[in-house]
Amino acid sequence: MSIQPIGIFDSGIGGTSIFKEIHMLLPHEHTMYLADSKNAPYGGKSKDDILALSIKNTELLLEKNCKLIVVACNTATTNAIEVLRNTYDVPFIGIEPAIKPAALNTKTKAIGILATKGTLSSDLFHQTTDLYSNGIKVIEQVGEGIVPLVEAGKVSTTEMKELLQIYMEPMLKADIDYLVLGCTHYPYLIPILVELLPKHIKIIDSGLAVAKQTKLVLEKYHLVNSRTTPPENIFFSNGNITVLNRILNEKFKVSYLDF
Repeated sequence: MSIQPIGIFDSGIGGTSIFKEIHMLLPHEHTMYLADSKNAPYGGKSKDDILALSIKNTELLLEKNCKLIVVACNTATTNAIEVLRNTYDVPFIGIEPAIKPAALNTKTKAIGILATKGTLSSDLFHQTTDLYSNGIKVIEQVGEGIVPLVEAGKVSTTEMKELLQIYMEPMLKADIDYLVLGCTHYPYLIPILVELLPKHIKIIDSGLAVAKQTKLVLEKYHLVNSRTTPPENIFFSNGNITVLNRILNEKFKVSYLDF
């Protein structure tokens, strides 16, 4: 079973930011990625819809013999991972906004969180925030419109920059010193955010922490691929594969799949 692939799914191409971290830390692991771009973004959907989409993606990855599944979507994690873990007999790795390190390290006692509506309104998000934000001002901002722009390949555009300027304004007024990116599409915005924000503001996402957790879980269940032959990294999208190919620097096999 150890030579079977790690399954990864997201509401589109954003989860490739997680794939890159996993691939860097675990270079011998086979992976299979599902970009559910035709249903992106998940952030504005109902909890029932998010759960149904997460089940659909999970069952497709299990049909393809994945040994572990990374839910590379904050919205799907916060709304569906508990049900997935209780339903299927494989380990699941979820994505949560990195609130803890931001809250523990802030000097200004103010942190910003940029995430989707589906993540910010979820029970899991509020539990995590309540746990670590005592005495800290948390500025929450729904990133309305960001995911569609990323999915369309419009990251480095004036439209994106203007949108981010609007979203950062209340955070800057609140004197944040940490910005937490609460969606796997958002790490692709870091070059623009670095331009827009003062240098003392640290931008953090969950990518490396997720890769480390994936490694720990593989070791725990004796699922690490001990072979050192080149791995197979396969990507499926039910949307435009051109943008997915571009964001992966055309280094991997990308195919259209209607799912």
